[in-house]
Amino acid sequence: MIKPASEKKLSHNEILKENDPLLAGNLAATLSDPEVDRFSNDDGQFLKFHGIYQQDDRDKRKTGKHYMFMIRGRIASGIMAPDQYRVYDDLATNYANNTLRLTSRQSIQFHGVVKTGLGPLMKTINEALMTTLAACGDVNRNVMASPTPATDAWINEVHADSELLSNALQPTTQAYHSIWVEGVQLDLEEHKDHEDPLYGKTYLPRKFKTAFAIPPLNDVDLFTNCLGFIAIAENDNLVGYNLTAGGGLGMSHNNPNTFPRKADVIGYITRDQVENVAKGVLTIHRDFGDRTDRKHARLKYVLEEKGVEWFRNELEKRIGFKLEDAKPFEFTRQGDRFGWHKQADGNHFLGLFVEAGRIKDTDSIQLKTAIRKVVDSYKTEIRLTPTQNILIVNVAPESVEGINKILADHGVQTTHEKSPVRSATMACPALPTCGLALAESERYLPGLIDRVEGLLGNAGIPQEEIIIRMTGCPNGCARPYMAELGFVGRAPKKYNVYVGGNESGTRLNRLYKVSVKDDEMDELLGSLLQRFKGERQTDERFGDWSARALWKELDEQEKS
Repeated sequence: MIKPASEKKLSHNEILKENDPLLAGNLAATLSDPEVDRFSNDDGQFLKFHGIYQQDDRDKRKTGKHYMFMIRGRIASGIMAPDQYRVYDDLATNYANNTLRLTSRQSIQFHGVVKTGLGPLMKTINEALMTTLAACGDVNRNVMASPTPATDAWINEVHADSELLSNALQPTTQAYHSIWVEGVQLDLEEHKDHEDPLYGKTYLPRKFKTAFAIPPLNDVDLFTNCLGFIAIAENDNLVGYNLTAGGGLGMSHNNPNTFPRKADVIGYITRDQVENVAKGVLTIHRDFGDRTDRKHARLKYVLEEKGVEWFRNELEKRIGFKLEDAKPFEFTRQGDRFGWHKQADGNHFLGLFVEAGRIKDTDSIQLKTAIRKVVDSYKTEIRLTPTQNILIVNVAPESVEGINKILADHGVQTTHEKSPVRSATMACPALPTCGLALAESERYLPGLIDRVEGLLGNAGIPQEEIIIRMTGCPNGCARPYMAELGFVGRAPKKYNVYVGGNESGTRLNRLYKVSVKDDEMDELLGSLLQRFKGERQTDERFGDWSARALWKELDEQEKS
């Protein structure tokens, strides 16, 4: 029997936050100490609020732990001015592993940063008027919004609302600026009574994710977020949003109290109510989330256990008005647009596929160098997509030819020639950097897709698009539980296989096979694809066939 929260002890992280509401720990002191190469475990928890994860190179553990750091930016809607992108590119070259890792939340991560480079990197980001604060930790994370350049003027207003919330939901601790800009260790005793006006003294029980979607495109995977806004336009004007709450994908293997959950549609609000409503939802998580078990601490569990009606009533009490009923909407697709496209203002944008989200140079494709030369030469804006690709936007028509030449000179395709299935993939970093990874993901998925392409050819459907996502653990950072075909690391070279998500991102998939070994994967996938080819209905996608045919088989197995 599960004990009521009132009878359980607070998690260790809650005690840390209670004792140090500035989130400062001993970070500044350790940062300035040349004799140590890492922070304490407790300080490692504070680091997350500052956008930093302490890691070690798991490929080198046989020779001891080689500590390094991952730093994640907070980039609202994934929109970067040319000068901002240049700063990130320089930092990756000078302090990280010479790569930029695109995240599934429209941000950039640096990997492989050693402690001596951590201070200069963080200071440079802040001097460039950017931040990493709240990119991680028990706070609202990077706010997402569809990055596609405006096809209608009102779409820019969605981006403005995204940036509004990014600022409004940011914590106010003085420690961030003090540590990373001034290099000063704050006196905890002097600030022991600090209480954030929004988050309180102990912040949130767990992370909080927010996204804006613009129908019919659901490229942000709206229903996987704690808080979501579905844009509603009338007569080419943005009038408001349908509100969603309670989504989230993280779970733990063999723990039935943890599970992916799709957000509920709660009601409709006008634009001027966005900030008030967002703070209302966030404070419900703050006040009712489980602070005794971090694996059960997301807002989704509050919705699941207390119900949508309770949540709506509680929210209305906090915001001081009744929500309207949700307006009609429809999502039809997700994913990115590749190649050149015309914007509403007459300019152009270019969508570039980034394999597994890693911007890097290889012998055949110098993607990192090419993008930097484009930004330097044409002062282009860069936008990061929720599926780990990149857009070069606001390109004047006369600049298209020059950009094409730069990219071609570096082996980068501007006419998208990747297979449909490869173009619809996403992976988390996993090994060797993530301490939670149970199996490979970023390094494994491209090779697996090579095999899937062959299997699709054998089945006679080489141009079939299947949304495939892979993570190295069940936390689901690459959103595998919404994929048509999802792979979740179970152990080295073993994956749980999920089937049945859909193109519109409105349906969770289901577990199909447990602990499939790498050498068993081709037989399993080949059989499924052959069946799909023979059993599909007209124009039926793999995810829809899976939900129709494979789920029925799963139901029958459960009954027996």
